[in-house]
Amino acid sequence: MAKEELLSIEGLIDEILPDGRFRVRLENGFSIIAYTAGRMRRGRIRSVVGDQVRVEMTPYDLEKGRIVYRERGSGPTPAFQRKRR
Repeated sequence: MAKEELLSIEGLIDEILPDGRFRVRLENGFSIIAYTAGRMRRGRIRSVVGDQVRVEMTPYDLEKGRIVYRERGSGPTPAFQRKRR
């Protein structure tokens, strides 16, 4: 197994934790702690409870991961919409 090889798994956000972390329930039933990837922060992509996400994990630590993608149109709609100018 190469050092760069990551596991990519689909999951569902269960809980929002402090410090920009999330509890994610994976499709195989396990629950992990994940943080938002830098590209998602830079693009100001917000994640809420119920969002379907893709998580990358290293095979060395299967309890932590990085959220790299949020599925479009999944989860509840935000309570407010940003006005376009």
